[in-house]
Amino acid sequence: MRTLDTQTSSMRYRVFDTALGPVGLVWSEHGILRLQLPERDRTATERRLRAQTVDLVEAEPQEETAVAVALLQGYMAGERTDFSDTRLDMTGIGDFHRAVYASARAIGWGETTTYGALAREAGSPEAARAIGQAMGRNPVPIIIPCHRVLASGNKVGGFSAFGGTVAKERLLAMEGVHLGDGTPMLPGLLPANRRGF
Repeated sequence: MRTLDTQTSSMRYRVFDTALGPVGLVWSEHGILRLQLPERDRTATERRLRAQTVDLVEAEPQEETAVAVALLQGYMAGERTDFSDTRLDMTGIGDFHRAVYASARAIGWGETTTYGALAREAGSPEAARAIGQAMGRNPVPIIIPCHRVLASGNKVGGFSAFGGTVAKERLLAMEGVHLGDGTPMLPGLLPANRRGF
């Protein structure tokens, strides 16, 4: 994950409540820069957000950022949500990652693809491993839906957020995606020995 660094205090952030726990958002005048998925609690979420980003000023989201917050709260409550109009600030992200993220953003609610298929879509058919690395560095999960990108054979693959693959499976279950034996993993009903948000 990149560390954001600017010479101005134009980056704002807010940690807000959702049905799955506290989510952190960082934005600039150019769009959303970073999204922090829920950690153990609000303090851990904010600590992770601030450790990855410098020169932040806490602020109340306004206008399009407030719309993004409302969309994220709806998504985390299990509502079918479309983030295609959410403006992102891709400052400091190279061309390859931009192409990968643009392709990933086209994967709709309840749909999945594989790292290999996304590599072909992004114009780099031999780069499945690099696609996995790009997904692991995704600065705005959910808005760029890296949880919808699976390993070959529709296996869950990796997920770098708190809770790891359990969190990924839970997000997919909210969207009606069934992995493994075809039995849906319902939100809130994960086995007790598995941890996720």
